[in-house]
Amino acid sequence: MKDSVHTGDFCILTKGRRIVIIGNGIAGVTCARHLRKRDSEAQITIISGETEHFFSRTALMYIYMGHMKYEHTKPYEDWFWEKNRLQLVHGWVTSIDFGKKELQLQQQEPIKYDILILALGSKPNMFGWPGQELQGVQGLYSYQDLQKMNESTASCQRAVVVGGGLIGVEMAEMLLSRKLPVTFLVREAGFWEHVLPKEESELVMRHMREHHVDLRLQTELKELLDDGTGRVRAVVTASGEEIPCQFVGLAVGVRPNIELVRNTALEINRGILVNEHFATNIPNVFAIGDCAEYRVPLPNRQSVEQVWYTGRMHGETLAHNLTHEPVKYNPGPWFNSAKFFDIEYQTYGMVPNTWEEPVASFYWEHESGKIAFRAVFNGTDKRLHGVNAFGLRLRHEFFDRALKENRTVEEVLVKLQEALFDPEFYAKHNYEMLQAYNRQFGTNLEPEKKKKKGMLAALLGL
Repeated sequence: MKDSVHTGDFCILTKGRRIVIIGNGIAGVTCARHLRKRDSEAQITIISGETEHFFSRTALMYIYMGHMKYEHTKPYEDWFWEKNRLQLVHGWVTSIDFGKKELQLQQQEPIKYDILILALGSKPNMFGWPGQELQGVQGLYSYQDLQKMNESTASCQRAVVVGGGLIGVEMAEMLLSRKLPVTFLVREAGFWEHVLPKEESELVMRHMREHHVDLRLQTELKELLDDGTGRVRAVVTASGEEIPCQFVGLAVGVRPNIELVRNTALEINRGILVNEHFATNIPNVFAIGDCAEYRVPLPNRQSVEQVWYTGRMHGETLAHNLTHEPVKYNPGPWFNSAKFFDIEYQTYGMVPNTWEEPVASFYWEHESGKIAFRAVFNGTDKRLHGVNAFGLRLRHEFFDRALKENRTVEEVLVKLQEALFDPEFYAKHNYEMLQAYNRQFGTNLEPEKKKKKGMLAALLGL
């Protein structure tokens, strides 16, 4: 490798240089691992004040619910880091001197760097409600948030969750696992209605109510009341209703955690502004994960991506670019997954909450009301735009390929048995879905496997 190679504003890493990564979430740790695979001589340091070791953030809820312990959420043994010469620093960075290439830490000596990677993650939104600083009022993102929630709900009799999104459902499920009554305040007329079409939103709301969530639609939080000791005793809604509670979960989304770099030479907007290679406006400083914001978003993608798999891809791409000729970030079709209590949710491609012609939609829902499938497509040429699935497990590679190859909705539906990933003895619903599509659109499609059997029978004269 050459000592220093510049490609535009991008510098390919030289061996032996000091690379410092702030943040040990999925983006930062993935980048560190892939850097080490590609460069045996780089001095790689990972700094985090949250935890000493990398853990699975998506598993926080299961620690609270008693299904796992913290040590179970660490994908790598503690000896992994020393063996791979990845230095871990457990501490908070308080400031960055980009001119001196130096980091100040809260309780440790300053750290010098040659290349700095900012993987600062997200932080829960707060919207200035009176009383939001009270004890027992919090969001849920970090390990410290989990610890606070565990302490605040130890003597709780009733909880309120504010905000109609994925984190809110997780918090409601966590609280209900401890037999705590939960009131869920959603500002909109339907749950997650800016993301989900009406039918899917209603499916999730029915399911939450079946789990005894007191779901309040079109209800806004106005303020939080003090019990006289600095703890929350109730919330007040915009209509004036007072709801007694001892814990309030604020689940109104997250924002890039950029306070560390605010009022510095680093260019920011909602997040840290980066180009297609994750380079910032400062040479040899990069940003990845939840805190990064693309100057020019990719088609059909958000400028800030705050999901697990995109963070992983950010880390892999930047590690490649620091050790090879740089490539542009190319994540492929959008994908996300979650759980609404015991209903699994997957989405591939673009499924808007509403649409207009020439866009068309096919929706099928099982009579149980807990399994559903939607395909959104071009009504003229039938080219698939995206799918939603509830209560079904779909193969990622099937829909990733279908979307990349611009397949039609009908090509996908006749092969749907190939996409279903449910366990062996689960009921398969692909034939029911295809029949429903035939009825809705006046077609006569058959599953590809069945069609092939029919052709074989014809050839044999049966």
